[in-house]
Amino acid sequence: MSEVYAARRARLHDQCTAAGSAAALVSRPANVRYLCGAVPPGAVLLLGPVQDVLVATEAPAAPPLSSGPPRSDEPRLLVMPGADGDPAVAAADLAAADDAESLAVEEHDLTVARHRALGAAAPRVRLADLGRAVEQLRLIKDDEEISCMRIAGELADQALGELLESILVGRTERHLALELERRLVDHGADGPAFPTVVGAGPNAGRPGHLPTDRRVEEGDFLTISLGADYRGYRCQVGRTFVIGPSPADWQVELYDAVFAAQRAGREALSPGRAYRDVDRVTRQVLTAAGFGDGLEPCTGHGVGLEIDEDPRLTPSAMGKLDACVPVTVEPGVHLPGRGGVRIDDTLVVRPEADGGPELLTITTKELLAL
Repeated sequence: MSEVYAARRARLHDQCTAAGSAAALVSRPANVRYLCGAVPPGAVLLLGPVQDVLVATEAPAAPPLSSGPPRSDEPRLLVMPGADGDPAVAAADLAAADDAESLAVEEHDLTVARHRALGAAAPRVRLADLGRAVEQLRLIKDDEEISCMRIAGELADQALGELLESILVGRTERHLALELERRLVDHGADGPAFPTVVGAGPNAGRPGHLPTDRRVEEGDFLTISLGADYRGYRCQVGRTFVIGPSPADWQVELYDAVFAAQRAGREALSPGRAYRDVDRVTRQVLTAAGFGDGLEPCTGHGVGLEIDEDPRLTPSAMGKLDACVPVTVEPGVHLPGRGGVRIDDTLVVRPEADGGPELLTITTKELLAL
């Protein structure tokens, strides 16, 4: 993998040079991991005019780069004495010592105070904005990244499938969420990809719902959204079920509408398709079914080292899908006081010649009465 990280850093170096900056400071944790692999918490990466340096306040538990002989294109590891210093400030000081005239920083990741501290540490260095250059490099995943996400999807599916085989009536949303997260770890996940969402009854279908002590009852919709973190890569799956022997007519109508919308969104995932088009075809199905009021502003988003990353599938999103870009398609409708339906999947965009979008989460989307 060290060659992969080196190639990623080389691409970023080329972009910085083309923009007029001989040095760059990468501080966003997911971006540092993308360029170096697993690193200590809080570490930053200086792409310097002389040498790349990984600056941290603690030594890594394992070598963050290759375990063989040092490579000339690997960053030097600098562990700061004491835990109170700021690695970003130390990196800016290193850039100044290497006579860098400018330093590109991730302004979207820095607080105002931290940005000022960088300027004070290197007053002769002009601070420029690196923008979302690393995030753009992260958009298209390689085979190893997709393999990790595929395993993360399998772990999430497995945890959810096992839960559905247990008795659910009478258990609280909070209890079910905790059990799901325990099952993820038991099956080999590093942890949950995000706080697990469990919503029952009137809470079902609410986006980002935090589990409460509300107990599952007969006749409820039950919405579950969970994800696994495997080797830093994340995957998301969400399903809605009915508790009891059979769903009510209104529950079937609502579920069928959301299912049709989600299917339309999945089928729209192809290289060259505009982000906003995927959102539009999904939203149109729900609007035509009479559920257009109060729809969420986002139909889906990218996923990888973070559970919510570029691209965004929204009405105003600019850009087009590329092959090997993982995204979620997760429409939902919530009816206040009654509950709602959400169906989430993670897919990898693939051309039609390769079979179309690859589904990473395969738990059945049939409306199950549990």
